[in-house]
Amino acid sequence: MKKNTSFIFLFAALVFVLNGFIAQAQPPSGYYSDTEGLYEDALRQSLHNIIDNHTSRSYNQLWSDFAQTDKKSNGKVWDMYSDKPGGNPAYEYTFFSDQCGNYSGEGSCYNREHSFPKSWFGSASPMYTDLFHLVPTDGYVNGRRSNYPFGEVGSATWTSTNGSKVGSNNTSGYGGTVFEPIDEYKGDLARGILYMTVRYYGEDNGWPGSAMTNGADLLPWALNVMLQWHAQDPVSQKEIDRNNAIYQIQHNRNPFIDNPEFAQRIYDPTASLAETQLLNQLHVYPNPASVSGQINLQWQSSATVDEFVITDVRGRIVLQKTVSTVEQEYQLNLDNLERGFYLIQLYHQQKPIVVSKLLLN
Repeated sequence: MKKNTSFIFLFAALVFVLNGFIAQAQPPSGYYSDTEGLYEDALRQSLHNIIDNHTSRSYNQLWSDFAQTDKKSNGKVWDMYSDKPGGNPAYEYTFFSDQCGNYSGEGSCYNREHSFPKSWFGSASPMYTDLFHLVPTDGYVNGRRSNYPFGEVGSATWTSTNGSKVGSNNTSGYGGTVFEPIDEYKGDLARGILYMTVRYYGEDNGWPGSAMTNGADLLPWALNVMLQWHAQDPVSQKEIDRNNAIYQIQHNRNPFIDNPEFAQRIYDPTASLAETQLLNQLHVYPNPASVSGQINLQWQSSATVDEFVITDVRGRIVLQKTVSTVEQEYQLNLDNLERGFYLIQLYHQQKPIVVSKLLLN
């Protein structure tokens, strides 16, 4: 089923604000109070003012910083270019003793990856050591990534042991080589890139730029990809913990981890307002509902409903029912879905017409 990026964005935003379901980062009280009611450039400027003038680190200090910001539960280095969530990575690194150094292939050592490559900002400070876009990664994979943009690979020329890829871009607007991390870390890296667009807003004079960027601005094709990754891979506990740890080190935060909806409010506010209105047109009861029960749906749209679709918090379809009804009321069996939060979508000709949240307990 086709889904537009803006609608995926709406789903992600809803997930992030559901109280008690996902652990939330903890900015100080009032940290974002100046952003209330702001959109687009006004919000971007306000966020810049809030997170500006962070405490800059030395390049050598990053080694010890990583031990606070990127440690797995087993004490090893959390390398997003080699880690396999839920599986066994081909190798793991020990802090300090496995620092690069020289490397001859994957598994040799880990180094300091500028996910927003240093050549894009002329290797200048404080960008050079800003922890929100610096992460520990395998030295060899880092070298294969080079300074290529992030993107969706169509035809891979090289693939790492965890499935990260280098190859031709498969997204309209750019036909060059890109680096694609695995799905589980696309949101992490996208939010690091989005942070750079706000933290250095108006401070990017003289940046060389790249095939992905113009100063601190993302080119349209790249912005679309980063927003899609941000929406499809929601904030994890790993990111929340990292955000809090970095705050203790350099005394600023990543707004897109604390408030994921900021991305839409800056870069797609019109769609945000239009699609939020969809929420007011679908009524679900009972809600919360039973995992083995039924729900009643009532909606206001006069369009023919072709499908009922329920997606989980990762955007995966867990229930899909093809129908053809002009009635504005329907009783839907839940087919023993598990407890949790879901999004109910009513489609007309592959486009969402009404949507609502659903809690099963």
